[in-house]
Amino acid sequence: MNSFTISGQVVDIFRKRIFPGVVVVDNGIITSITEVAEAPPQFIMPGFIDAHVHIESSMLVPTAFARLAVVHGTVATVSDPHEIANVNGLMGVQYMIDNSKQTPFKIFFGAPSCVPATFFETAGAVINAVDIAKLLQSRDIWYLTEMMNYPGVLHHDPEVMAKIRAAKNAGKPVDGHAPGLRGEDAEQYAAAGITTDHECFTLAEALDKIGAGMSIIIREGSAAKNYEALSSLLHTHPDKVMFCSDDKHPDDLVLSHINDLVKRSLRKGYDLFHVLRAASLNPVQHYKIPVGLLRPNDPADFIVVNDLLQLDVLQTYINGKLVAEQGKPLLPDVEALAINNFNCEKKTVADFVLPAISLQPVIRVIEAIEGQLVTNDLEYKGKVRGGNIISDTDKDVLKIAVVNRYSNQPVAIGFIKNFGLKAGALASTVAHDCHNIIAVGVTDEHICKAVNMLIDCKGGIAVSADTEKGTAVMPLPIGGLMTGDDGYEVAARYAGINEMAKQLGTKLQAPFMTLSFMALLVIPALKLSDKGLFDGNKFTFVDVEKRIR
Repeated sequence: MNSFTISGQVVDIFRKRIFPGVVVVDNGIITSITEVAEAPPQFIMPGFIDAHVHIESSMLVPTAFARLAVVHGTVATVSDPHEIANVNGLMGVQYMIDNSKQTPFKIFFGAPSCVPATFFETAGAVINAVDIAKLLQSRDIWYLTEMMNYPGVLHHDPEVMAKIRAAKNAGKPVDGHAPGLRGEDAEQYAAAGITTDHECFTLAEALDKIGAGMSIIIREGSAAKNYEALSSLLHTHPDKVMFCSDDKHPDDLVLSHINDLVKRSLRKGYDLFHVLRAASLNPVQHYKIPVGLLRPNDPADFIVVNDLLQLDVLQTYINGKLVAEQGKPLLPDVEALAINNFNCEKKTVADFVLPAISLQPVIRVIEAIEGQLVTNDLEYKGKVRGGNIISDTDKDVLKIAVVNRYSNQPVAIGFIKNFGLKAGALASTVAHDCHNIIAVGVTDEHICKAVNMLIDCKGGIAVSADTEKGTAVMPLPIGGLMTGDDGYEVAARYAGINEMAKQLGTKLQAPFMTLSFMALLVIPALKLSDKGLFDGNKFTFVDVEKRIR
């Protein structure tokens, strides 16, 4: 690898100073940084790190994700392969590791702690404590990923505690996932060995967890947006915060990544060095990952930006290699193999019918909340036609369904508010955590059509409408989650099908991302799995139609 020098205003996050300097790189390592009298007005700083992301949510394989991320100054991610693991098990984890090794972009994978996340849904695989212990011995595995089963931690479930113990024995950190957990419960959760949480949606909750010894990862993804609620931690607790996207769809990743959080923070007036701690230093130190921080003898992982407010990324270097310049990736496309796990037959309209038990049924309704993964549990008088409960567009209460993709089982039916569709249906096999088929729509016919479009192609996202022009499917042949196609092309296709969804009436910013989380049982209050409607507060199934006593 060639040696080179680069000059500019060096941003030193350790000594908290900026000075004109010359950086010398030899064989991918920074050999010296020398202060000089004058240097160009560009700024040289450590590259950004996404401290918690499911790459699968970009619908791209790691190599394609990398091409989009480096343009925004991201040099590394701390990645949870939880999604593909729920579809393909250990083979899925290895798939992500193998693909990532074909790019210089630094991806640090963890051992998925919750496959499945709960046993109240059907996944494509199980990864048990024995599997976790073996994974954690691998040099390719850096931590135990988000422990979603926080009730299992609080109640000392033997399998859960064995996974945490395996991480401790391997000397690797344990990520958390405990939305809304506070007070003594948060203290008990942290005391079990949980070191982070990216699910906080209020400042009070975050402060409770910091008080218990945890670090907070501030999330701003395509659906879940917690930055505004938590950004003040950059001022009060700069050593305890990191940035993450968690789940980011391809059209959003084309526009920005962690750089957006850095820009917003600087515009709010937060201290530059506190912000860069969150974007680079803190994740390196917390996860003990080999990412350079612009010091002599560090890997040459750094970026060059035009100034400290616009923060336009001019160049991105990883291990001394120029991987992006002037908004263009310099990483090659990599051909990706396909793996999948899909075994269900096409459905009929009758599979989506929900008979009413009473003449005037009262139904539980999931309330989706823009920008949040939590939902509310509402009650409505159900609309009945022909003895069946149907969608009520006047009240924006629509039918939602989850179809088991791994075997032929009865369809689970529920109702949801705030999708806003006036016609048609949406469906997706990106449905956290087990990635069964999830659909929402106005009529049973359109829901059935959208579901069958995905069964035909064995995974993807689909829109069903009254016209062929408004009907489309975007196949995701890798686990029903990803495609190996170019990221920019995928982003354009996704933006097109997302616009189709909005033409059907939804006002949600990211309707498919929001839909994907409506099967995420570990986040309260009400969700739908392939086995039925689930109360995430009580951790039990509930009836869609309330029984009147």
